[in-house]
Amino acid sequence: MSIFTQEDLLLYYYKETSPEQNAAIEAALKQDYDLRESFVVLQESIQGLEQPLESPRVEVVLNVLNYAREVVETGA
Repeated sequence: MSIFTQEDLLLYYYKETSPEQNAAIEAALKQDYDLRESFVVLQESIQGLEQPLESPRVEVVLNVLNYAREVVETGA
């Protein structure tokens, strides 16, 4: 069982840990399978968030704009 938390792994991922903490986390990652799995899941989650979102179709945007225009014109 590891003494490192998800927060520790997050700080390590973003390189916000000290050299001593880096060494300790890296050693723990080599020895602790569960910690290593947690770190892999964290990395994949972050990478998924960093990918750009898809843009909506032009048709959808136009529908929203048309609806908003109708609401403003009718005062509903």
